Amino acid sequence: MTVAKGLEGVVACTSGISSIVDGVLTYRGYNIDDLAVYANFEEVAYLLWHGKLPTRSELDQLKKDLSQHASIPDELLQQLKAYPKNVHPMSLLRTAVSALALYDEEAEVNSEDANYIKAIKLTAKLPTIITAIARIRQGLEPVSPKAELGFAANFLYMLNGEIPSDVSVKAFDKALVLHADHELNASTFAARVTTGTLSDLYSSITTAIGTLKGPLHGGANERVMAMLEEIGTFERIEPYIQSKLDNKEKIMGFGHRVYKDGDPRAKHLREMSRRLAEQSGNSLWYEMSAAIEKLVYEKKGLKPNVDFYSASVYTYLGIPRDLFTPIFAMSRVTGWTAHVLEQYANNRLIRPRAEYTGLTNQSYVPIDQR
Repeated sequence: MTVAKGLEGVVACTSGISSIVDGVLTYRGYNIDDLAVYANFEEVAYLLWHGKLPTRSELDQLKKDLSQHASIPDELLQQLKAYPKNVHPMSLLRTAVSALALYDEEAEVNSEDANYIKAIKLTAKLPTIITAIARIRQGLEPVSPKAELGFAANFLYMLNGEIPSDVSVKAFDKALVLHADHELNASTFAARVTTGTLSDLYSSITTAIGTLKGPLHGGANERVMAMLEEIGTFERIEPYIQSKLDNKEKIMGFGHRVYKDGDPRAKHLREMSRRLAEQSGNSLWYEMSAAIEKLVYEKKGLKPNVDFYSASVYTYLGIPRDLFTPIFAMSRVTGWTAHVLEQYANNRLIRPRAEYTGLTNQSYVPIDQR
């Protein structure tokens, strides 16, 4: 056997959902650049689930379905209020999604139709759960979703209790599009492994959330913002980055295992960060990010990934740092569920082998002789 550490370069399945070929990311064959410019998040969700862009009537129906399922059970809301306030929102989200299954009569039904409805329910309910977590810990009552608002606008409304600006909605919607899927990343693979056992869809998404929680996956954008805040001023950028390089420490938000010539999503987030900086009248985070990008490329030849500019984008939108990864999950649940549905449709138990490196030829010794 040949060991591929971290399964790097191993093709584990076939999929028709998204691809990364020669540094180009596509969803169902559509270049991410086109989708980022022209599509909204609901269109992309439909595309991932159905393999085609929706007609006007199909999109209207999906928006109606998402609105219909956006509320969460009162029992779950009371649980959220009872959870500890000092734990990371990703831990709360993981537990809440698992608990959602208890209130779905078809949670264990694995038919194609039932699982598609569960995909819609989870996509609709995650923003409500995340904003409820954010408000409860501030001592505020959760805000109910508005039926007339779109997906991105509703999240910002439920988070802040105010109708967001068009610029904010457009920026946030684009961020959701860019995060919706990314081939066989760690959390998607984890979801497919759980699905491969024919477990229920809620268990698969709970697995994915637990995987995304790690700082080497979804938690990276939080650490980017922590880095920006730690640096604080332009004068400290060069000595900070040089110290990281000298000590061979990772600079968060740079490099990617799959992309060797830069993450194609980063340029869209960079532009969003610039526009939001103009809207806010405070360009510090954007300008610092741009300066760090230039310096790291000059010194190390590394380009930013999707996490780097998403940190400043979310900060300009008034989103607390520890909500960055839950928002990632809120978008990626569309990709996760698309992969789960695909796995169910053509399932084989995912069971790789391991190269054994432990002791051999051991003989049992009675306990009194040890």
